[in-house]
Amino acid sequence: MSEAIAFDPRVSRAAAQRILTDAFAKTGIETASLDARLLLCGALGIDHAGLVRDPDLPLGDAASRLDGFAQRRMAREPVSRILGRKEFYGEVYTIGPDVLDPRPDTETLIEAVLAAIEPRKPENLRVLDLGVGSGAILGALLGMLSHAFGFGIDQSPHACVRAKNNLAAMGLSGRAAILAGEWLAPIQGQFDIIVSNPPYIKSADIDGLDPEVRLHDPHLALNGGADGLDAYRAIAAAALSHLAPGGILALEFGEGQLAPVESILRSAGLNPIGSARDLAGRDRVILAGLAGGP
Repeated sequence: MSEAIAFDPRVSRAAAQRILTDAFAKTGIETASLDARLLLCGALGIDHAGLVRDPDLPLGDAASRLDGFAQRRMAREPVSRILGRKEFYGEVYTIGPDVLDPRPDTETLIEAVLAAIEPRKPENLRVLDLGVGSGAILGALLGMLSHAFGFGIDQSPHACVRAKNNLAAMGLSGRAAILAGEWLAPIQGQFDIIVSNPPYIKSADIDGLDPEVRLHDPHLALNGGADGLDAYRAIAAAALSHLAPGGILALEFGEGQLAPVESILRSAGLNPIGSARDLAGRDRVILAGLAGGP
């Protein structure tokens, strides 16, 4: 059990940052310095520039709030969940226990889709995000495709509300609709872009995940079944009839899953047309189209 931190309101911002960094490092948090800065700024209600400009100002009323933030982080709650927000592809999304914490690796999915659809960006494209969660993927794509209309589907009604609110905050309510349901069941018609970051963790592996993930991400968004591939089978089987001619299906996946996901897509009658790696060089995204298409 980590030792509790109790900040005196007279402690300076710079001293508090040092104390936090040291405490987080002793807890085994690899991003101790960054987390300390983000939580200190969050507790104070300032940005990094404000921290740099006035390092000697006392914590004041923010001291008790910072105490709580520190205890939660040392209990391995992610910074984004403590603050209730996460930046993704240049926009800030509110998050909560009902949605997956958007990861930087998922920006690979956005980049892969935009590269594949480049010649068609000015068109009135129809976009479908399966497992919409916070709305981060759909929001990023609609932000870059100014004439597109997007649909998001999620099994969690709470996630649907979260996505609606985030998209509304981005001014995208007029170009997006959110539906509750399982994968493609609630939707009709065809789409130029179908995307998903589905659950891909093997059921037996969830207990071994980092506490930041295991204890705070919804298991509905993590658990991919016995082999981690249940969602890919369901999506591939249904996507064939919903993918427009010339359209693309783009899926994120986990380590070592490129070959099996590619096989699932082929078995469903889809044509894998490319893949993309994340910043760490790991296979992360697969693209597919209709058989006989591009």
